[in-house]
Amino acid sequence: MLDATTRSGGTATATPPAIATELALPVPAPEGLTSRCTRVLLSPWSRLSLLLALLAGAASTVLLFEPQRLLSDGWPPQLGGVAAAVVFGVAYGLCTVAFVPRPLLNLAAGALFGSQLGLASALGGTVLGAGIAFGLGRMLGQDALRPLLRGRWLKAADGQLSRHGFRSMLVARLFPGVPFWAANYCAAVSRMGCVPFLAATALGSIPNTAAYVVAGARASAPTSPAFLIAMAAIALPGLAGAVVAWRKRHHLRRP
Repeated sequence: MLDATTRSGGTATATPPAIATELALPVPAPEGLTSRCTRVLLSPWSRLSLLLALLAGAASTVLLFEPQRLLSDGWPPQLGGVAAAVVFGVAYGLCTVAFVPRPLLNLAAGALFGSQLGLASALGGTVLGAGIAFGLGRMLGQDALRPLLRGRWLKAADGQLSRHGFRSMLVARLFPGVPFWAANYCAAVSRMGCVPFLAATALGSIPNTAAYVVAGARASAPTSPAFLIAMAAIALPGLAGAVVAWRKRHHLRRP
């Protein structure tokens, strides 16, 4: 019987083991529909599209519920004290993710809860909102957006946040020249760590947040020293930030 050899002229020739092994390897099955769909759904651009859809939905929800009515209508009477401040802090964080301006929320915190409790609620909401935005941007947007950082200004900002994350974010929070949401998502796209980002946000947001909260708490007495000091504390950092940005503009123009 001829099974592993062939005979030609009375001489047996064995089949090479390597060829026999290659012939025995199974042919990979074609990729299934489920695998292809999973790969597409988890691709960077699909995740970025999901992020944009979430942000658009959040912004639309805010437009429908109009959180600015808190300044005129007040807080629901069912909640009061610390519990109301905690709920407000959570709502504050979610509203910042949906692009609601923080000055409006800070004024509302002061008007509703006073200076001390309002400041604690506003700072908690600030850190919460920054953390949510950072997590969403890091998980859903970083892989798709980092290859697009080709512009000179974008590369400079990314390098500054990646190498000097805590210091850069602290400056961005202290001087209110950069929108809150923009700083969150720029940090998420960069290689900045989460802990330095949150620590810089918590520390750097204290002065500006306190000024707005005190202004909201003393809005009924616009000639009081506390209100006037708060307004000065709001105006001076903005002016200082504009001066610093003007003097440092050449750093961003370097190739």
